[in-house]
Amino acid sequence: MLFSGLFDLPWWGHVAAALALTHVTIAAVTIYLHRCQAHRALDLHPAVSHFFRLWLWLTTGMVTREWAAVHRKHHAKCETPEDPHSPRIYGINRVLWLGVVLYVKECAHPETLERYGRGTPDDWIERNVYGKFAIYGVFITLAADLVLFGAVPGALIWLTQMAWIPFWAAGVINGLGHYWGYRHWPTPDASTNIVPWGILIGGEELHNNHHAYPTSAKLSSKWYELDVGWLYIRILEALGLATVKHVAPTPRLTAPKPAVDPDTLEAVIRYRYDVLARYARMLHELERARLAQMLPKSRTLQTMYSMRHELTAVWDRSKAPREQLVRQLQDWCARAEASGIRPLVEFSQRLRSYA
Repeated sequence: MLFSGLFDLPWWGHVAAALALTHVTIAAVTIYLHRCQAHRALDLHPAVSHFFRLWLWLTTGMVTREWAAVHRKHHAKCETPEDPHSPRIYGINRVLWLGVVLYVKECAHPETLERYGRGTPDDWIERNVYGKFAIYGVFITLAADLVLFGAVPGALIWLTQMAWIPFWAAGVINGLGHYWGYRHWPTPDASTNIVPWGILIGGEELHNNHHAYPTSAKLSSKWYELDVGWLYIRILEALGLATVKHVAPTPRLTAPKPAVDPDTLEAVIRYRYDVLARYARMLHELERARLAQMLPKSRTLQTMYSMRHELTAVWDRSKAPREQLVRQLQDWCARAEASGIRPLVEFSQRLRSYA
């Protein structure tokens, strides 16, 4: 009985079991490690939080503080030599196939854990079990898989569990998610949405959406995108086991104000990626394909491009005094509407409509 396992399943049953077990791990990573711990996008009931901690200890050996610290540093230093796993720095092949090695290497830096790992669990069980004996959990899982499914199927299911996160999360998301795919938002990094259906990796496939709004508990932003992690969060919320703290802002428009005021400034900064996306579409309508040839000959296009850079400078300097930024945005709108360039005039009016 021990050799054949407690569950005598057909081959497809073992495949289904492996997919179900790895999917729970993916849910634990995206809901608990990523959205809850690294970005504080939601709060989880202590029972749910501890279940995810236990499950991750058993199936990955990852420590919450280490994972959160490495991921926060990735956002803080994205696409620079200090980014722990950027394919723009290390190359796509290294990140895709050896992403877990880069993760482990960064975890060995005490300064990374000290600076970026704050606020993660630091109770007795984290210090004395999950953190101190991180690797032991996966061997408990190996023993359980052998008992439940038999020697060969159990070993294969265990190997699948061990390889799933290192490949899909550390490799595919950190690699392809900054190398290949489509983009909704003109973020300053190279993040992409790999596919619009976030099932295999719990919604993490929508990586460009995440980099645009990192503190959002919801990763989908278009009607045709599916974030299965968000579905699970809503179920937990309905059961009183989760509280969503942040989601990506939806632009709210009013009639254009007579002049830019501090509220307009705050709204423009808040909706900056919507602003840039609409600006990009406006440029596309002006025959973007011929832009390289037309730019030196067109004063209109030169004006629009230079003013685009001036507009982005408003939120790049968002730590400056509010009064100064309001004056800069007021001046930008005044010059745009005085330019006589119809798209700029209409765009400035839309800016004054953000509320």
